[in-house]
Amino acid sequence: MFRFKNIRYFYTKVQRKIKNFLLSDKSREFLVFLFFFIVSTGFWLLQTLKNDYETEFTIPLRLKGIPNDAVLTSELPSELKIQIKDKGTVLLNYMLGQSFYPLTLDFDAYKNRGNHVRIYARELEKKILSQLNASTRLLAIKPDTLEFIYSRGKAKKVPVLLQGNISTSPQYYLTDTIYSQDSVIVYAPKSILDTLQYARTEPLNLNNLTDTTRQTLLLAKIKGAKFVPNSVNILLPIDLITEKTLEIPLIGVDFPADKILRTFPSKVKVTFQVGLNYFKDIHPDDFILEVPYNELLNNNSEKYKVKIKSMPAGVSHIRISPAEIDYLIEQLPTYNNDED
Repeated sequence: MFRFKNIRYFYTKVQRKIKNFLLSDKSREFLVFLFFFIVSTGFWLLQTLKNDYETEFTIPLRLKGIPNDAVLTSELPSELKIQIKDKGTVLLNYMLGQSFYPLTLDFDAYKNRGNHVRIYARELEKKILSQLNASTRLLAIKPDTLEFIYSRGKAKKVPVLLQGNISTSPQYYLTDTIYSQDSVIVYAPKSILDTLQYARTEPLNLNNLTDTTRQTLLLAKIKGAKFVPNSVNILLPIDLITEKTLEIPLIGVDFPADKILRTFPSKVKVTFQVGLNYFKDIHPDDFILEVPYNELLNNNSEKYKVKIKSMPAGVSHIRISPAEIDYLIEQLPTYNNDED
């Protein structure tokens, strides 16, 4: 409470001093001085801006309409620099206004110039001047010559390969990697094309994921090659790990017609980890546990180690109990028909 009173007293005191100053003769003199200072500065600035000045601006540069089979081995710069001259008021308007529109060049317009295309500054003047005030003089364009080199490439389809490291938090796991498209077309000269087996993405490193994630990844550039498209979308489904146990029957295979397999027990328990989203979709008939006749003949033990012949996708960390079983190969009785 004491502090609040002190603050309020200080504020009232400062407010009173400001009020007294504004009503005093000194205040009026100061405000008159400030007014004339601002006016004179404004006149000086207007007079200064009437003079001509030279300055430099940047214009973005784009090349459009590139055919899929045209592979750029030397690309255009991403921007041009122009040197212009005009009155300060006009140049100030360029500075404070919106940036220049990109200068767009059409590949088709230069296709008859061979694989090494040169574009000279004089060819660009008309497009640049269309964005300038009529009074503005264009003094220079840098660089004064643009060039790009391309080759016509052969094509083949290659699979997309994700580069990087994806890890989840404990009790979660990555169930799959789903691509918007699992392959792309690559264009390149035959000497390069023959060496390409994959379209690798730019590295992606994600740690401690707990939820499904979507990413858009550029394909890693290779000099002299062109991927179409040059990016892919990937879906990384993340699921919670659960554990499930099922009883699976043992099946004898390749047994002669007069022999039958008896196992003890007849079923084993299979325990495995699976994502929560797939927990209800896993059933006993998704697993196949086979006991081949030939393996039992060559088995020197009284027990047989159970092996999984087939299992559903998405399960892991499988445990079988019991891991070994007792078995008996039983001879079926044969019946002879007596002839009269």
